[in-house]
Amino acid sequence: MVYCIQQATSTIIFSSETRLSCTSYVCYPASWPCCFFSSAPASAQTDYIGTAVTPPAHPRLLLFKGEEKNIQKTIAGDKTWDGIHQAILTGSNAIIQLPVLQRIQIGRRLLDKSREAIRRLFFLSYAYRLTQQPAYWQRAEQEMLAIAAFTDWNPSHFLDVAEMTMAMGIGYDWLYDQLSPATRTIIREAILKKGIEPSLDAKNNGWLKAEHNWNQVCNAGISYGAIAIYEDQPGLAKQIINRAIETIVKPMADYAPDGAYPEGYGYWGYGTSFNVLFISAIEKLFGKDFGLSNKPGFLQTAAYLENMTGPTGKPFNYSDAGGSGGLQPAMFWFAAKQKDPSLLWVEKNWLLNSDPKTQVGNRLLPAIMLWGAGTPINKITPPASTSWVGKGKNPVALMRTSWTDAAAIFVGMKGGSVSVNHAHMDIGSFVMDADGIRWAMDFGMQDYESLESKGIKLFGRTQDAQRWTVFRLTNLVHNTLTVNNQHQRVEGYAPITASSAKPGFMQATTDMTAVYKGALSKAQRGIAIVDKTYVLVQDEVETLNEATTIRWTLLTPASVTITGSHKAELTKDGKKLQLEVNAPGAVTMKTWSTDPPNNYDAPNPGTTLTGFEVTLPANTKATITVTLKPGKAAGTTTRSITPLANWPQQ
Repeated sequence: MVYCIQQATSTIIFSSETRLSCTSYVCYPASWPCCFFSSAPASAQTDYIGTAVTPPAHPRLLLFKGEEKNIQKTIAGDKTWDGIHQAILTGSNAIIQLPVLQRIQIGRRLLDKSREAIRRLFFLSYAYRLTQQPAYWQRAEQEMLAIAAFTDWNPSHFLDVAEMTMAMGIGYDWLYDQLSPATRTIIREAILKKGIEPSLDAKNNGWLKAEHNWNQVCNAGISYGAIAIYEDQPGLAKQIINRAIETIVKPMADYAPDGAYPEGYGYWGYGTSFNVLFISAIEKLFGKDFGLSNKPGFLQTAAYLENMTGPTGKPFNYSDAGGSGGLQPAMFWFAAKQKDPSLLWVEKNWLLNSDPKTQVGNRLLPAIMLWGAGTPINKITPPASTSWVGKGKNPVALMRTSWTDAAAIFVGMKGGSVSVNHAHMDIGSFVMDADGIRWAMDFGMQDYESLESKGIKLFGRTQDAQRWTVFRLTNLVHNTLTVNNQHQRVEGYAPITASSAKPGFMQATTDMTAVYKGALSKAQRGIAIVDKTYVLVQDEVETLNEATTIRWTLLTPASVTITGSHKAELTKDGKKLQLEVNAPGAVTMKTWSTDPPNNYDAPNPGTTLTGFEVTLPANTKATITVTLKPGKAAGTTTRSITPLANWPQQ
């Protein structure tokens, strides 16, 4: 099967029904991912760089010759930074003992090899530049020669090419003086023929039109290759860099207006980190970033990322994201740009409270030494605000009672749309921490290959797409509402309509009506942290002209006991949380199994769905409230119900 793309004032039509205007006919195999599309011929390219550019000598990517002294000074004066430095060296020593990379593809991806290539070559190149020990560059040379000998870098899944090109660019540039002329020629030709030139082929470069992480990663990776071989291919290098400056603004537009990254925590760490790698490299090379860092919301996205982590250390992992957090080197770039060390509060906790050796799997770890050098860890203070709200394609509200109390209450809530790249049916969903426990959780993503290998077409975005047969992805297992057992609507959008940072009633509301089109005539949700003591979830719904069953669910790692007609008790690690319901009509408290229904679904051990069902008459307005009372709050009196329209505003 092929997808035929009609160009010339017509549309591109995929199985996912994604449509874009284009020009000519090109056909692609069905294996080509439906969520990425062919690019139309580019308009006349703007020459951002100019004609009088003489690239500096190698190394020219990120860290010039002699700038290692700044890192060495930081290492010598701060044991925390020295710990990260030593971890990179330890990781590099371990790499030397491994077999060189081989071209072993998994499904349609070579991506794990490309990512490991970045890790190995970034680590080894850094280790050599900081220690001058020949073993590091010698092993890096072996890796690069092995990669150069690959038949290709898998251009059918272009992220693989982009990351491999970045890896080779760093190794070639940083170790240039150590490599023999013959080795340089081999590596340079590989970067050109297997990295840069495939990016010029329209069948490979649909990411130039993409408004998501593919654009950021691919532009950054190919640009690193171009910068590395600039003196040998000056015209081509300029073309690639100009192209990147011109097109990377497409995904950067999605940070507006406040910095909320539509694809969530996991893909922030991917797309944003590579965006920063690109900006950092061109700013180093040309002395300016051509206005990229000043795009609306981009610098503010650091506050989004910081606020996404709860007191448990777990992120708000909506959309395709994993359940674990981690050190983000790009945050040090943002903090330096904004001269705001408080943006590093979460990173400080990672640095101080985890063994540095646990970070060696992070392929971008050496970048933290470049962007963070000179940052005194003991000068990093907590943010001033305990609330952050961002609008955009996937608006979020992030609230907490404290940055310094490990037992603090934290709530992350989202609105948005199921149509966003990598989105789940999780509109109105939330996570909650209290007493050091993640009580309300999100499954997050399932490994793509585990689904694709069983024939699941994972990236469709229509209402009937096969994506919505995957257990973890629908509203039935998120902390939101399900109406008459139906899925949320893909085309709907839920804005955050109001919020307040007032400590006594920190809240945000979202209008989910469009997401329940055809099932309800109104659906609004407000979530508040009340008196810094408990969490209130309030839903206001209006039914259509038939009886309607509302299912309210909360996914938890805790044990659940139904303790009454409107109550349940959650228990984990000796801590307790009381769930209390106030709703009209007969409420049926329930727990549901999280055992996967399909052979392609991932297992979900140690989790339970709890909540309730209530059936409302036709043409009825109803307010449903749930209070979540951790620990000592169990016996507190709940505030009287106030309509969402009367909740206090900022």
